[in-house]
Amino acid sequence: MIHQYKLNGYNIVLDVCSGAVHAVDEIAYDIIALFENNDKNFVVSEIAKKYPELSNSEIEECYNQVLSLKQNGQLFTEDTFENMAGELKQKTAGVIKALCLHIAHTCNLNCSYCFASQGHYQGERAVMSFEVGKRALDFLIENSGTRRNLEVDFFGGEPLMNFQVVKDLVKYARSIEKEHNKNFRFTLTTNGVLIDDDVIDFCNKEMSNVVLSLDGRKEVHDRFRVDYNNKGSYDKIVPKFKKLVQARGNKNYYMRGTFTHHNPDFLEDIKAMLDLGFTELSMEPVVTKKGEPSELTDEDLPVVLKQYEDLAKLMLKKDKENKPFTFYHYMIDLTEGPCIYKRISGCGSGTEYMAVTPWGDLYPCHQFVGDEKFKLGDIFNGVNNKKIIDEFLSCNVYARKDCKDCWAKLYCSGGCAANAYHATGKITGVYDYGCKLFKKRMECAIMVQVTRILGDE
Repeated sequence: MIHQYKLNGYNIVLDVCSGAVHAVDEIAYDIIALFENNDKNFVVSEIAKKYPELSNSEIEECYNQVLSLKQNGQLFTEDTFENMAGELKQKTAGVIKALCLHIAHTCNLNCSYCFASQGHYQGERAVMSFEVGKRALDFLIENSGTRRNLEVDFFGGEPLMNFQVVKDLVKYARSIEKEHNKNFRFTLTTNGVLIDDDVIDFCNKEMSNVVLSLDGRKEVHDRFRVDYNNKGSYDKIVPKFKKLVQARGNKNYYMRGTFTHHNPDFLEDIKAMLDLGFTELSMEPVVTKKGEPSELTDEDLPVVLKQYEDLAKLMLKKDKENKPFTFYHYMIDLTEGPCIYKRISGCGSGTEYMAVTPWGDLYPCHQFVGDEKFKLGDIFNGVNNKKIIDEFLSCNVYARKDCKDCWAKLYCSGGCAANAYHATGKITGVYDYGCKLFKKRMECAIMVQVTRILGDE
């Protein structure tokens, strides 16, 4: 399977199953388009009609180069991965490497687009006790097998509303990790309202990464990210974010924004964050119920797709100006990406990654929290919902029929199980709108890397 597209002056051909990426001229691009389903004489004849200035021998030489790439396993490579699907998950079944600790099911902001119902996940407001958090860390160690590196994300709601417990849990983890031959990597996601010098010092010492919620332009951010008096939070949090990022040496953080129907021109929000001095950026499409005012529409789609293209061009422009920045969804390694088992297995939610509520209940990930049919068990008695576990163990890119002939399947690995479920009612379904966005992001990300490799930026 191949995928061909033109972007920013490049003719790009992706060989899906080998991962080979080719930047070719117009003639080779057209030959490749005809190559698989036609014989040599037909291809040469058709190309000669389109390019009368070329001799048949020149066309045949290009054809033979394409043939050589096929013979060397760099074009039209067969898909031989389906029989491996699920193998990695089955081998590592019962081994957990990461927990999302819902340290606070409450929030000091009242964002109407919040998928977590303003932080309480359609349930009671609560904060996690040290005892529950301690047991969660013990549970992670007990179920991590031989994995040494373990990940814990402090999540909410707003985790800084329970900051003392965050600090106490990190201290506890550090006190036991060597004894168990483990290494904890902590992250924290915050809206920034409660950031102070103590938070900054602690995060810089203990957090491998900090995710900071900022939607870009002040008017965009303050539309949704408001307090309970309906006052925007932009002016309060931006100075705190600047101070924290500067103290971290401008690295190991992400400004995480959300774009909605009200700002499909999200590139302007990225530019606003760049103007503030932030360079590690992420902008995510809103996840919301159908019919919500913030929901992205079909009319928004062409605008959003164009934004992704223009964003890629802006990144290359900033490279030239020696002012590079990172966009999370364009981080792609064309030479040493994830192994094929990981690519076809997909997200580890419900298998190697789980979310823990303030009461110690276990869910496949934060987006399933509060939906009782997805409750896996708890940190005290372990995982016991075999039906749901088996569903997630069998959830891979080949379990999704709509993914079979998709060129992007080895990049998205089938996509987000939660988004698929909320869009289709099945974790093996396909969230079509999200697929369209993902494929455009991959085209742009590959183009950026091609430009950088060829040195033409």
